[in-house]
Amino acid sequence: MRRIISTLLALTMILSLVSFTGCHKKVQMDAFEVPAAFDESKQFEISFWAKNDSNLTQVDIYKKTIADFEKIYPNIKVDLKLYTDYGEIYKDVITNLATKTTPNVCITYPDHIATYMQGTNVIVPLDDLMNDSQYGLGGSEIKFDSVKKDEIVSKFLDECVIGDKHYALPFMRSTEACYINKTYVEKLGFTIPEKLTWDFIWQVCEAAMEKEADGETFKINGQKTLIPFIYKSTDNMMIQMVEQKGTGYSNANGDNLLFNDSTKGLLLDIADHAKDREFSTFKISSYPANFLNRGQCIFAIDSTAGASWMGSDAPNMDIAEQEIVNFETVVKTIPQYNTESPKMISQGPSVCIFNKDDKDEVLASWIFLQFLLTNNVQISYAETEGYIPVTTKAHNSAEYKDYLSRSGENNQLYYSVKLDATKLALDNINNTFVTPVYNGSTNLRDAAGQLIEEVTKAARRNKVVDDEFIANLYKEMTSLYKLNEKK
Repeated sequence: MRRIISTLLALTMILSLVSFTGCHKKVQMDAFEVPAAFDESKQFEISFWAKNDSNLTQVDIYKKTIADFEKIYPNIKVDLKLYTDYGEIYKDVITNLATKTTPNVCITYPDHIATYMQGTNVIVPLDDLMNDSQYGLGGSEIKFDSVKKDEIVSKFLDECVIGDKHYALPFMRSTEACYINKTYVEKLGFTIPEKLTWDFIWQVCEAAMEKEADGETFKINGQKTLIPFIYKSTDNMMIQMVEQKGTGYSNANGDNLLFNDSTKGLLLDIADHAKDREFSTFKISSYPANFLNRGQCIFAIDSTAGASWMGSDAPNMDIAEQEIVNFETVVKTIPQYNTESPKMISQGPSVCIFNKDDKDEVLASWIFLQFLLTNNVQISYAETEGYIPVTTKAHNSAEYKDYLSRSGENNQLYYSVKLDATKLALDNINNTFVTPVYNGSTNLRDAAGQLIEEVTKAARRNKVVDDEFIANLYKEMTSLYKLNEKK
């Protein structure tokens, strides 16, 4: 029933977006005229929509950030509205566009911003604000230690460009990691390679399926439940697979390059392993961490930001203590087809500003946005999970270096798996990539993940997954996600 409801909600959202983009001619701002001075005698109340992962520490960081900021700028009051899901933020913004009640500052994703931009002058382009000598990044009139433009990781900053303008600044970044039950891998007679390959993953999964004489109990864990490989985000899985293969996903013009014979080959391979119960997904089975920590999964792929849920000693645990199985956890980059040229997705929230009639109100919002990139905010938020700060200023700080050096000292703050995932993300910044952003890119991303969900579900139900199945699936996804329509 939950999946039926989720599908209906997805369809409703798609139809609402089509209606929204169809009724609004795109008239987007190309520049923003920065006020000559910020009037500190004037009172401003700005709204800030943000996400936390049901993590009370993150909530406290947001509240402290606002309190610290309001001490510096007492004429700017920041109203915080928290969400536990980026999709809910996206939905609320779309709803509020029609009534012109969007937030001032919003943590979101560039794919979502591209859709917001189909309205009239909705999102503020940040280039003029960034470069302003007084109120720009590192500006002379900013009353705190504002980060300079060249202190933001250039790759992360480039991810916020839509067309030829910056419409956001990065807030946090992560990538994906493979969390491995090393104990089980070695028990099966394998040695984890320095760089994971898809072939290695599937070989271990096949070996893990051996059962005892009763035909029900798996030899590797002595349990009747085992899914050797679970992937949290199947859209990321599909996107990274085709990026590694170099066979095409999309381009800046919004063309769908995904539905081809190479992708079909990937899907047929996934279906073979799903049929043998070696592979499943979060949507089909549940959180990879829960299976991993019960000794019912060997390879769990999730965000580096999810590291504090992974492993026998994870400080964040969604299962009962008596269900936990002890094992050694190893963190590796996601499997590759070519280990000499690794490719992994860059992900994580960015921050945008919505346009308002009062330019001073926009400037107040911009000043607050800059405060989110200061070291205290960046480092304290990154320490809550496996995110990494988006500034080299934070990376090079003594405080952050000290944090990275204290792996295992305290399981809550310095959990070794979380620190390993953080270092993995930092070490692989240059190996990460992002997909083209345009109005409709969210739909293609959703379709990419749904391809894997559908073939996995069908294979696990012993349905025939062949060329005809894939051809029909392509047609279904094209129609469902409106992929033939140029926005």
